[in-house]
Amino acid sequence: MGIIVKPLVTEKMTAITEKMSNCFGFIVRPEANKLEIKREVEALYNVSVVEINTVKYAGKSKSRYTKAGIINGRANAYKKAIVTLKEGDTIDFYSNI
Repeated sequence: MGIIVKPLVTEKMTAITEKMSNCFGFIVRPEANKLEIKREVEALYNVSVVEINTVKYAGKSKSRYTKAGIINGRANAYKKAIVTLKEGDTIDFYSNI
């Protein structure tokens, strides 16, 4: 199984990408380090990675009120990597659609 779980395509990450055209976000496995992430991004997308910033998010408890009563659940913990590419390189997540 790979280090990268999925690309991060959210409103916040899209705003960052529009502001700095060479930054892209990925959800990665929690035990992955920056060197492994860099190696996999370069292999998958044929780009040169300049910098990687990682952020770990803790899982959060969620509850909601329904007709059947209170339902308790938990959101998963995950790790996010923001990858900065060399000037001129880009990744197109929508090319396979």
